[in-house]
Amino acid sequence: MKFIPTYWLNKKLVKMNASSRSFTQKPWSQGVVLIAFVIVAMILANLPYTRHIYHNILETGLSINVTSPGGGTFSFPKEMTVEKFINDILMVVFFFTVGLEIKREIISGELSSTKKAIMPIIAAFGGVVAPALIFLAINKGTAAGSGWGIPTATDIAFAIGILAILGDKVPVSLKVFLTALAIADDLIAILVIAIFYGSSVKLILLGIAFLLVIGIIIMKKMGEKRPWFYFIPAIGVWTLFYYSGIHATMSGVVMAFLIPSRPRYSKNYLIQKNKIYTRKLLKHDDIDKDDFPNPIQRKVLRDISRTSNDSIAMSDRLEHVLGPWVNFLIMPIFALANAGVTIPGVEYFNIFHFTPEMGSVGMGIVFGLVFGKPIGITLTSWLAVKTKLGAMPARATWPMLLAVACLGGIGFTMSIFVDTLSFADAPEYTQQLRDMGKVAVLMGSLVAAILGCVLVNMVHKKKTAQRLN
Repeated sequence: MKFIPTYWLNKKLVKMNASSRSFTQKPWSQGVVLIAFVIVAMILANLPYTRHIYHNILETGLSINVTSPGGGTFSFPKEMTVEKFINDILMVVFFFTVGLEIKREIISGELSSTKKAIMPIIAAFGGVVAPALIFLAINKGTAAGSGWGIPTATDIAFAIGILAILGDKVPVSLKVFLTALAIADDLIAILVIAIFYGSSVKLILLGIAFLLVIGIIIMKKMGEKRPWFYFIPAIGVWTLFYYSGIHATMSGVVMAFLIPSRPRYSKNYLIQKNKIYTRKLLKHDDIDKDDFPNPIQRKVLRDISRTSNDSIAMSDRLEHVLGPWVNFLIMPIFALANAGVTIPGVEYFNIFHFTPEMGSVGMGIVFGLVFGKPIGITLTSWLAVKTKLGAMPARATWPMLLAVACLGGIGFTMSIFVDTLSFADAPEYTQQLRDMGKVAVLMGSLVAAILGCVLVNMVHKKKTAQRLN
């Protein structure tokens, strides 16, 4: 075995860790990982040797069956499979982090004041309505008609990632505008899912969930800021939502808005405690100067860590901790489970294929994402500026705003999620429509991304040429 100097090995490990951190911190890294998992899912779902294994794994049951003395059987959770576990449990964490992000922006970010929020909210509303109208114009009265919510969402991770790649070609104000728009868009998408894509609602269970939420609010008002006191009721809220007919992922959003946004300790308290901790560290430093930290100092350091931790709001801590897990584990698993569409023929790629019974889910989604999103965002932004309800982002022009609005047509994550909930009222076509819808989401998102990048570069090039002349 070849001898490797210790200093060289340590240097190599540090370099590897630094490069690993730099990749995960890149704005486009999540998009790269998601695309990789989409490709893997499509390969697994279409290769003859892996197709059945892939679908069998997703359909594997995970419910716990309990038989009562009377002979009845109760399953918990009901009809749970690997695919439903991903979509109904893991995705709760995704929606929880989305809810935390929306809450943060409402409290102190781009949606924190009427002046900041009005323009992106109006634009987001237009970016939801226009694609839905285009989809319905094509598919009204057909089995595909209930999928109108699919092309209404914007994937914030992909959109921001592409803006990062485009660099200073896009004014900072428009980057902020698109970010705020995507956050408002997420909020609208959550409402659409909750209202239009749940099953029949069991009001008694929903009422119990409402009482539990009231109890959490009272506990929060009383100043409780320990995570476990929110985590345990969250399981109850999820269970009640799951059995009541409201989509279970909505429990994540509800709990996100109930999590305390104020830290347990104030800044002055932290400063005073740190002075006390510092004195304790120095006081016990003479026990064994070569053994830092000694047992007493270790306890003091743990107290410092606990106090510092509780000086950050629980919502901020959870968003920071869960972010990497959502971006690089939960979302890739979701893509792996939901993007694997078995394609029996080229008609799945023919978005213009239309039948009176099924309609054309492909045309509705692709046209909605590629044309509906930018048209809706740009038109409502123009109306907001003209009526003085909103103000044009600084240093932005209408051509550049239209180019950035095209990036709003990148639906991906949320669009695929809505697709998995759609078409339940047409059982004979449900699976085929969902599979065709997923292919259309991928196609439409890709076209919207390319179109947005091309237009941004064209507008920037023209503006640069005008400035030089």
